[in-house]
Amino acid sequence: MKKDMRNEQVLLSIIIPVYNIEDCLERCVESVRRQTWQKLEILLVDDGSTDRSGAICDAFAAKDERIRVFHKKNGGSSSARNLGIANAKGEYLGFVDSDDWVEPEMYEQLLLAVQTYQAPIVSASRDEIDEQGNRRPDVCVPPETVTASPSADFMREFLMHRGDCSFCTKLIKKDLFAGRGFPEGKLNEDFYLLVQMLRDVDCVVTLPQQMYHVFYRIGSNTRKKDKNDFSRVFMDIVENADYAQQVVEDVYPQLKTESIRFGLYQRLDYMLHIPVGRMVNSDLFYVNVKKWLRSHVKDTLTNPLLTKRDRMYLLLLTIAPKCVRTVHGWSMKLRGKN
Repeated sequence: MKKDMRNEQVLLSIIIPVYNIEDCLERCVESVRRQTWQKLEILLVDDGSTDRSGAICDAFAAKDERIRVFHKKNGGSSSARNLGIANAKGEYLGFVDSDDWVEPEMYEQLLLAVQTYQAPIVSASRDEIDEQGNRRPDVCVPPETVTASPSADFMREFLMHRGDCSFCTKLIKKDLFAGRGFPEGKLNEDFYLLVQMLRDVDCVVTLPQQMYHVFYRIGSNTRKKDKNDFSRVFMDIVENADYAQQVVEDVYPQLKTESIRFGLYQRLDYMLHIPVGRMVNSDLFYVNVKKWLRSHVKDTLTNPLLTKRDRMYLLLLTIAPKCVRTVHGWSMKLRGKN
């Protein structure tokens, strides 16, 4: 893409929520400081860190006038991002998780895509790197070339579990955040907010270059193995399915088959991960998921977008969920002993 000097005055705001991440924070912030697009501000939002993260943020601000630091009481990533949005001065906003890092040309390339395609949302591709420096399998397969997807097509990719809903890979026009924010207390907040925004855009542009690097490690801020977090995550994905279904009914009626498949798949994921101890009639959320699956058996049997494997698991977990999960747990333990 050819650089257009008209963009020289465009200010970008890059928001980085920070919480107890002193071992990764320098790599993250330095990768943003080294961007080839220099006209940017970096908002470091210290979300009540109890390690040296807050002090590291202040040290960065002391040596780079583009950095502003905000210290707040711990409230979670969404509240930190929302504080950053409220204080951002840029025309376009980007987000980076504090344990990840970006390539030097990422934001310049994204801004050029904004100009070339007149798109309010543009996205880089991403990869995942483990603690040993090895690349993990792609969660979202990059397109072969620059792709401008109408919002309905982009929504369809979400519903088929192929789309990238992460805000970290994207540059987004600030106007789209007017009256909106990340839902606080949720763990799948990106999906909810991005689906809201898709209503107001004609297309989303995706670049094939994997310029955003996700640091995958068990125990990181976004990948903790706490049982309560797991329960909340899988409750949230069911709620997201209900929200997506409503959006499809209102905006994308042509995606009805995809939205039904999405609702089935999200509930399958819930049933496969919710702790067996919570599969009781006193847990109203679990009971409602079970009722929903039983009222959609016909969809399980006929939806053409389900795999045979998904169909089989859905039917088994619809008929006898707790029994199936218990037997599956015994099977896994036996395999572990062999």
